[in-house]
Amino acid sequence: MRKSIFSLLIFFTATALLRAQDPFGIIHGPYLQNVTSSEATVVWVASSSSVGWVELAPDDGSHFYAEERPRYYDCRNGIKTQSRIHSVRLTGLKPGTTYRYRVFATEIVSRSGWYVDYGRTSATNVYSKKPLRLTTLDEDASSVSFAMVNDIHGDSGKLEDLLRQCNLDETDMVLFVGDMVSQFSSEEAVFGGFMDKAVELFASEKPMYYTRGNHETRGDLAFNFQDYFSTRQEHIYYMFRHGPVCFVALDCGEDKPDSDLEYSGINCYDQYRDEQAEWLRKVVSSKEFQSAPFRIVTCHMPSTSGWHGDNEIREKFIPILNKAGVDVMLSGHLHKFQRTAPGEVAAFPIVINSNDDVLQCKVTPDELQIRIVSREGKLLDTITIRKHK
Repeated sequence: MRKSIFSLLIFFTATALLRAQDPFGIIHGPYLQNVTSSEATVVWVASSSSVGWVELAPDDGSHFYAEERPRYYDCRNGIKTQSRIHSVRLTGLKPGTTYRYRVFATEIVSRSGWYVDYGRTSATNVYSKKPLRLTTLDEDASSVSFAMVNDIHGDSGKLEDLLRQCNLDETDMVLFVGDMVSQFSSEEAVFGGFMDKAVELFASEKPMYYTRGNHETRGDLAFNFQDYFSTRQEHIYYMFRHGPVCFVALDCGEDKPDSDLEYSGINCYDQYRDEQAEWLRKVVSSKEFQSAPFRIVTCHMPSTSGWHGDNEIREKFIPILNKAGVDVMLSGHLHKFQRTAPGEVAAFPIVINSNDDVLQCKVTPDELQIRIVSREGKLLDTITIRKHK
């Protein structure tokens, strides 16, 4: 009996010491995903299994502590999610409206039957710092500005250099168009490679829209991509509208045949692109797409190299887009800047950004302007597309 009690004392002492050495907390995020005119998803990662929620408040000048704010829990089918990764989809929001928010996570130490032993609670700071803010999109906005980065392959220093060339305060959103890592292999690769820096620079308060590249399909965590990005959505290809632009983000899949030995028989991207093409046919017929003065498509691979994945895009996506009145496709993949004229590959121009430059874009109902700026801040090229009246 004494031996059992002694063993338990050692166990609980060791557990307490470990928890004291590594206190529970939010280690990554929060960041915004799938922001539209009526909803937004907030994502964050805690250091251990926990339950999580978001508190939301209007941006009305009142102190965040003026009253108890409504809670929106990370839950599935009526049960609070017990996970390190949390995502809360906020719905019923008003277009073009700013909200304040904070996120919480409460540690789950153990669970036995109906009993749950909770530990520490961690939250974003609204006491000594201003609360985080999110602003919904607005179809009636008079203009839209965005930056685009791609192919940094886990170089967070490069990401910072590129985004420092932009006035992020005057940028509505940032597009990541693929190959942000070399392999989607671990949380450290993802967050250490680019997402922690994105959160530091903008992603807690400005929308980031991620178009998956072929390198994000590789690695031990690749199957779990949607746990972190486009969470709470049906697909990781999607459409959204802001101001005069309707954006369509396409998922290119891999660049080589599914049977290639590099993939060890795990891929089925040909079938996936067939399914995506069916979705695309419906999207380009929607009122949201048809009524937009400008239509911009993002797709990591530009369908110009002649590899299998490019050929699939050219055969399955491009004919649909040619008939849809697309104004420009924005791509990466090649690690060098190129631009194709209408009629070369598609009925619309394709702008291929390098891995060392950032695209700065401003769109009004009459004009779409793209500036290509180097990591050092040199203006390399400008592209202007005007609407014919």
